[in-house]
Parts: sequence; structure tokens; C-alpha cells
Amino acid sequence: MRPETQAIRLQTERSQYKEHSVPLYLTSSYAFDDAEEMRALFAEEKEGNIYSRYSNPNVTELLDKMCALEGAEAGWATASGMAAVFSTFGALLSAGDHVVSCRSVFGSTHKLLTEILPKWNITSTYVDFDQYEKYEEAIQENTKILYIETPSNPGLDIIDMERLSKLCKAKGILFVVDNCFATPIIQQPIKFGADIVIHSATKYIDGQGRTLGGIILASHEIIKQIEGFARHTGPALSPFNAWILSKSIELLPLRMEKHSQNALEIATRLSKLNGVKWVKYPFLASHPQYEIAIKQMRYGGGIVTFEVEGGLEAGRNFLNNLGLFSLTANLGDTRSIATHPASTTHSKLTPEQRQEVGISDGLIRLSIGLENIEDIWEDVEKALA
Repeated sequence: MRPETQAIRLQTERSQYKEHSVPLYLTSSYAFDDAEEMRALFAEEKEGNIYSRYSNPNVTELLDKMCALEGAEAGWATASGMAAVFSTFGALLSAGDHVVSCRSVFGSTHKLLTEILPKWNITSTYVDFDQYEKYEEAIQENTKILYIETPSNPGLDIIDMERLSKLCKAKGILFVVDNCFATPIIQQPIKFGADIVIHSATKYIDGQGRTLGGIILASHEIIKQIEGFARHTGPALSPFNAWILSKSIELLPLRMEKHSQNALEIATRLSKLNGVKWVKYPFLASHPQYEIAIKQMRYGGGIVTFEVEGGLEAGRNFLNNLGLFSLTANLGDTRSIATHPASTTHSKLTPEQRQEVGISDGLIRLSIGLENIEDIWEDVEKALA
């Protein structure tokens, strides 16, 4: 089956009740036929469910779908996107190890790299996203991971994954890609050489702002290490949230196509409007990494960023003048969302740090939803007037 079909048709084996839609498996533990089966499962001589912190039929179904879409061998699910990031680092890094990361990363990932991991003597070095020779210079003898976001949050920087993959393979380090903005419908980092792909399933995988979740996808060998860490530290995804996310994936291909269609139209119109300094969208020819974007991505995605003239106050005024758009700390929803990163998602960074990753005081991030395109545009145009 092709991926779009697998997103709909892959499901947990039917029970004796012959249900068509997969039921919720709301159980903390599982029963065993006898002592020998129980022993064999705990000894990992036999596959099966023991405890829902370890595995659950709803979680397994979700992972099967994500593996099919991303082209991955195996996966692990967590309670949130940041739990997926931390579980990856926690499982694969030890005291004394080093991480190289693109500078343009999500605010909480920045805090993890600069404040939390150093408590265990794990250090990191940032590199400007497009300074490819600097990535190689930053790699040390104790470097274990090269970590990037592409497209980045919120700057929509596009990084050449194939180029960095070759570097990682030559240096013997793991290449980790946060694929949250694109989803596997738009790009599959494993095809471009990524070892590990991470998702905040809270965003487009859910797509309706209902639940939290995180996904890690990689080889069987790597996931086995992450599983060993996550089983005992407990960032488990609940069966209910896994059920929601699995059902959401059924419409993910259709949603991402429409998100991208609407976003490209809004970006095109914004680029012609007075009061807008610049507009950034991967599939606009004006995007600095447009050629890389069209090589790696099927569509441009649902996020548009632009800068309003007037700085911090103008950015806040734009948000206050919106009517249709939601002002909320999320993205990837069916409903259009607007944020002002300098005063919200990236407010923990210093002004200097924000400038380093391209977050100006007037930068606006729009998560373009599935509403009628004219209603979306009328709201944006009115807020800029």
C-alpha cells in the first residue's frame, strides 16, 4: 500500500467483536496466560504487552503508521514533543559528550541544550544554519549528535539535509532532524540521510489542537536504546492520546496539502502589501533557500513568517487587531493561529540571541489553517491596516 493508504488502513488487529474502528485500550497492564508466558515477555524472548508505560495497542498502531509514512524501521512515542527530544538526548548521550546544533531551534530545545544537559556535563555548540563548513569545524572528538530543525521554528530556515548527512556519516555521528513543521507528508528526512526523526505530534499530526504527543523514528538498533531509557524514565504517551493521533493521521495528507495551498496564497499576497518588510515561505522563489526547499519538500507547509514595520509594538498591535486568527501557543491547527515570537515562544532568549536566529522584534508567525482563504486574508489585511 502507498503511504496515504497506510495512514488510513494500518490498524491494530481486530478483537473478537470485529470492530471496524479501532477501540481504545484503556488499561495500565495486561494479563498473562501462565507464569511461563509472563517470564518470557519480561525476558524479551516473546513479543507482547506487559505494561502501558512500555507498550499499548493504540500506541503501536500510531507508530506503525508513522514508520510507514517516514520510511523508518521503528519508532517510540512520548507524552510530548519535548519529551521526544529529551528522550533522544537522554538515551544516546553520556556525561562528557557533545552536541552540534543549528542555532535556529525551538526555545525549549535551546534551554535543554544550554541549561539542562550541562548539568550532566553534556555540552553543545551552535552553528548558523547555513554555515556548512562551520558544522565540520564544530565537531569534536566527543561529538555524538548533530541536531537540526528544517524548516526551523520560527524562521523557516531550510537546511540541506543530504549535505549534513554526508558529513555525519564521515565523522561517525548521529544526524537528528526535527521534522515537526513539514510532517512526513511534505518531507522524509530519512531519505536524505537522517538517522533519527523527531516530531511534536501535538502540532500537525493531531492537527486540531486537542492533545500532546511526541514521536521518535529511527533504526531498530537506535530505538532499542531509546526504549531502554524511556521505559524506566516514564515519558509514556497515553493510549487515549495515541488513539486521537492515529485517527488524525488518516486525514494528514489532505490536511497538509490544503494547509500548504492556503499558506502559499497568503505568503504571495503579503509580499505585495505595504507595511510588510519581508515575507518568508519555503515555496516562494524569494526564499533564500528556495532551491533546497523544492528539492527536499513536496509542498511549502502551513507556516508563513513576515515582519511588520514598527518593531515590537507593531507586532503586538497586529495580533491585537486580528479577529479570525487564534492567539494561542500552538501551530498546525485546522484553525489559523498567529504568534509574536519575540514576546512569547522565544521570549526566554536575549535580544541578541533572537537576532542571531533571525527573530526580529516585528516578526510574526502565522500558522495558516483550513478556513476559506478569503476569510483568512481579510483578517490579515485588516490587522495590517
